[in-house]
Amino acid sequence: MTRVASAAVLAALLLITIWWLPWWATVALAALAAAMAGSEVAGLATSAGAPTSRIPVAVAAATLAVSFACRDSQEFPGGDAFALVLLAVVVGSGLVALASGPPSPPALTRAAAMMMGPLYTGVPLGALAGIAVAGGPQALTWLIVVIASSDSAQYYTGRAFGRRKLAPAVSPAKTVEGAIGGMVGAAVVAVIAGHYWLPGISKPALALLGLFLAMFGMTGDLFESLLKRSAGVKDSSNLIPGHGGVLDRLDAYLFAAPVFYVVMRSLT
Repeated sequence: MTRVASAAVLAALLLITIWWLPWWATVALAALAAAMAGSEVAGLATSAGAPTSRIPVAVAAATLAVSFACRDSQEFPGGDAFALVLLAVVVGSGLVALASGPPSPPALTRAAAMMMGPLYTGVPLGALAGIAVAGGPQALTWLIVVIASSDSAQYYTGRAFGRRKLAPAVSPAKTVEGAIGGMVGAAVVAVIAGHYWLPGISKPALALLGLFLAMFGMTGDLFESLLKRSAGVKDSSNLIPGHGGVLDRLDAYLFAAPVFYVVMRSLT
């Protein structure tokens, strides 16, 4: 019941922001999510034995998200700003890592987390917000529905028919049958939802795109599982009751959103 209630609250917050608030509210929400997800990456590095300050990673992730999303805003064009922020994040992360301690194996992990964390969370979430800025709430809602449907189809298909493990060392619960169900479910929902929110794209193209995005979404899920298992933790945090952390909720979108962003920009 807690899991359902948390999901309902998050869905309501997201839909209200996307559909009824100004574009910059979506960017602000993406920045907040990037900051929390970036902080969780730092927490994973700390759990792996490399104490990493959460604040620099969170700030860098949020700044990257805003600067990337604003590249598509006519009111605030930010192409040059994103390039400058990206350079600042790389150099700044190196300086912070340099000042954090003497050479050691944890120092290498810490430096990698400080650079990877903002890129892994900030840029994809900036792309997620950029989809709404450039393509409107319809495009972003379509992506969210397709990936959410894929996740649900993976779960129920895997429980009903799952026999062969997909990636046992990384995520023992995932099965090949569940992955196939997730891709088929994404393709079907992509066509149905696309009739309302992406009417300019043909049904075969929508189905192929849904299939493609489901594959990247599953890869994003597996990548986050790799990080958590490497850190020896079950969830990225306990921030969301019944769901774990922000990364646990957004892992599929972190890989799927940039792909859809590129496809959407190539079609417009």
